[in-house]
Amino acid sequence: MKKFWVLLVLFVGFLGLAQQYGGTVVIAWGTDAVRLDPADMTDNPSETVLRHIMDGLVEFDEGLNINPCLAKSWEISEDGTVYTFYLREGIKFHDGTPFNAEAVAFNFNRIITQNLRRTALFQPYIESVTAVDEYVVVFKLFAPFGAFLHHLSHGAALIQSPTAVKTWGTEVGKHPVGTGPFKFVEWVPGDHITLEANTEYWKGRPYLDRIIFQVVPEAATRVFRIESGEAHVATRIPPTEVPRLQINPNIEVMVRQTLRVIYIGMNNQKPPFTDVRVRQAVNYAIDKELLCQSILGGYADPADSPLAPLTWGYYSTGGYPYDPEKAKALLAEAGYPNGFEATLYTPKGRYLMDYETALAVQAMLADVGIKVRVQVMEWAAYLSMLERREQEMFLLGWAPSTADGDWVLRPLLHSANWSPRDNNALYANPEVDALIEQGMRAMGQERYELYKKAQEIIVRDAPWAFLYVLKDINVYNKKLHNVQYLPIEILLVKNAWLG
Repeated sequence: MKKFWVLLVLFVGFLGLAQQYGGTVVIAWGTDAVRLDPADMTDNPSETVLRHIMDGLVEFDEGLNINPCLAKSWEISEDGTVYTFYLREGIKFHDGTPFNAEAVAFNFNRIITQNLRRTALFQPYIESVTAVDEYVVVFKLFAPFGAFLHHLSHGAALIQSPTAVKTWGTEVGKHPVGTGPFKFVEWVPGDHITLEANTEYWKGRPYLDRIIFQVVPEAATRVFRIESGEAHVATRIPPTEVPRLQINPNIEVMVRQTLRVIYIGMNNQKPPFTDVRVRQAVNYAIDKELLCQSILGGYADPADSPLAPLTWGYYSTGGYPYDPEKAKALLAEAGYPNGFEATLYTPKGRYLMDYETALAVQAMLADVGIKVRVQVMEWAAYLSMLERREQEMFLLGWAPSTADGDWVLRPLLHSANWSPRDNNALYANPEVDALIEQGMRAMGQERYELYKKAQEIIVRDAPWAFLYVLKDINVYNKKLHNVQYLPIEILLVKNAWLG
């Protein structure tokens, strides 16, 4: 009889977790989407919505592995310049038009021939895209590019209906049409975006009937809505709210690693930061573990590379341990025994606890004689200042949306990218440039070894103070199951269900 009751309880529990159809999920998030055109968007909210509406040839899983999606398989030529994709058959866009090789070629030819916001992700590498059969498409590259599949996993490579693009033209970003599990219904800017289930989805009907993305700028209001049951998901939760939410029996707190590295750049072309010993001293003077624990509440990990651990190509260099005496010795050796003065520019609210981090770093640097003035700037003005190259020290973050080391090392640390603004430290090392360029053309382990060496040199050169890798905090109602999170800072409920 005891065994019977145990089995009954387990069976009832199983029924409670069984996948169920129906229901509307409300997501409370801080900012609205900007443009629902994959080739012409650069923000995470837009990409999040689009990943529910559209599919790509390939896609990331939660471990950032690259898996087949609209392409069931592919072949890469021996010289690495030709990618042949074999597409799934019988799939239709939400407008009823067929998905095929011509549709794929249309999407990529559009992005490489027009000046769209994501053109730079593909135009420099793709020579041509050709539909050689109804379900076979061939990409010809100018040269081998080891990160190409990672670029195809990016949100910019999601496939939309050519008919929709032709119909709406420059307004297609307000009328997205894909092959994905959910269809676009409406967008009231600044308020909400509504999606409904695609009952003919090629993977099978999604479990949810509808998804509503509600714009709720204030974090406290998002927390209230998840606690009151008005929302099923709340994103970007402040660490201070976590302890209370963790004891709520109805709420699941989801803490996930991201690819976002927060760093303090130093203008390598402006004294005293022209001296590598000064830059190294700044690194030794900062207690990164203390920042992670006291300022970030444990929701960050010390950085020892410009790449986050989940980014492809990451190598643990060991970084700079906290050693203020070593910092003082290096400053004296560089001719600054009494330290120096500098300005540290920072945004406020762009990244989690960014301003508070800047103040903590200010205090730590003061302990070794470096007197830093913290100057807060509004985000747009901040970026403009960086473009004018007025900075001495500056706090920034970077998360490669391709999940590949190339999209960190090349834009931020190759000397060719001093302009317009990505290599804001104005760092230049010919050996690092060569390693990055070789890494672009290499594949597999060979590419990893090139990136490993590049990271070792970069950390030794210390163009930045490597601070920490952020974690992302989101919460959801425990009645919602199979909420997924991609470390590129994308939360998905397209495979979720209510039960």
